Amino acid sequence: MSEETKNKDIPVDIDGQQPLILPGNDLQTITDKITDIPFLDLKNTPRAWFFGFLAGFALLQVFFLSVTWLLVKGVGVWGLNVPVGWGFAIINFVWWIGIGHAGTLISAILFLFAQDWRTAISRFAEAMTLFAVACAGMFPLLHVGRPWLVYWVFPYLNSNAVWPQFRSPLLWDVFAVSTYATVSLVFWYTGLVPDVATMRDRAKNPFVKKFYGVLALGWRGSVRHWHRYELAYLLLAGLSTPLVLSVHSIVSLDFAVSIIPGWHTTVFPPYFVAGAIFAGFAMVLTVMIPLKSVYKIGDFLTDRHLNNMAKVMLFSGLIVAYGYVMELFFGWYSGNMFEQGMIWNRLTGPYWWGYYLLILCNIIVPQLLWSYKIRTNPLQLWIICQFISVGMWLERFVIVVMSLHRDFMPSNWDSYAGTRWDWGIYIGTMGLFTTLVFVFIRLLPMIAVFEVKEVHHLSEHKDDH
Repeated sequence: MSEETKNKDIPVDIDGQQPLILPGNDLQTITDKITDIPFLDLKNTPRAWFFGFLAGFALLQVFFLSVTWLLVKGVGVWGLNVPVGWGFAIINFVWWIGIGHAGTLISAILFLFAQDWRTAISRFAEAMTLFAVACAGMFPLLHVGRPWLVYWVFPYLNSNAVWPQFRSPLLWDVFAVSTYATVSLVFWYTGLVPDVATMRDRAKNPFVKKFYGVLALGWRGSVRHWHRYELAYLLLAGLSTPLVLSVHSIVSLDFAVSIIPGWHTTVFPPYFVAGAIFAGFAMVLTVMIPLKSVYKIGDFLTDRHLNNMAKVMLFSGLIVAYGYVMELFFGWYSGNMFEQGMIWNRLTGPYWWGYYLLILCNIIVPQLLWSYKIRTNPLQLWIICQFISVGMWLERFVIVVMSLHRDFMPSNWDSYAGTRWDWGIYIGTMGLFTTLVFVFIRLLPMIAVFEVKEVHHLSEHKDDH
């Protein structure tokens, strides 16, 4: 037995680890406990769901109000100026795209590496990916100023033969993010089909049965269906895996191909990918930990899941910390006065507080994850995740604003601050994300039922294989 489990009064399997599914469950109880959540009537629905949904819906109205005012007045309502042409829109776009990476990583890459602990969190993480990408897509759409003409960025046939600039990474973003969203949607829906069929079979209301029946696509659980499903899911997992690496790498090229100090660096692609995984896992835990308590799903979301996810955060956080150190080192070692000035501005300039908060949230606080007790303590882990989420937003603020507000000519220097409309749109997208999360919980199983049942079956018959 490992040292980690000796001091905890929890059941362990033959490998010395806490089982992925706590004892006392069988195939029927797994189905009942997970699929009963969407079937709860209004009387039995936890009050926390209503509070969460209403809070998210209220913030969503802030988003609608801010966007309406933006469309009426134009992007001048934002805090942009001559040196800082990119502000909250790009900061929040990169932040949300990063959050959307965890779902595909958990589902695709961990699936290909046969990591069974992904089963309890994969479904929710995949859904979270779609919601985060939807929030991210709002910002470049609004940032163009005339969103009704956004189709100009696509290479559509037109009489004037005016084509997009294919050498621009901004155009690469359009194709990368749209491809990522499409594949993630198909991947999520494919994994959902067997469970939707279970919901169809358990539904009592004819309308509800018809609703889930349409979504199930005629699934009957035959050998032929399972064979085709496993083949399709494997192919989609293989297709999704390179997207995890490519999408945020391409987003990083929006900065790295420029000559602006603080952006022109080759470490950005792996640094951005690691930061995306870091922020994405933090957001998954931010939502899943309260849901674990509210919906009593601790039998399937155990300390082992929290421990493994915290380890991934710790590992990716160390890569992010390495990126910070390399930025400081190469800024000094380059001998370039502009790079050195950029580093000095980050350390002592007007936005120094943002840089030091960034170091606190993304380097110092995550070191607590070296402790097994903290990794498996839901409250302490949740608090650390909040530091990481704030820190990753500050990282984007540092990269965008602190690199732009002082350029090569001191006569161009200016300060930047988001206006109430910048904050309104940003907070409003949080409302959009929250609303979509609570609607998803109400309509579909947040945990992959058939995958959890498969893990339970294999654990029960481990000696037979």
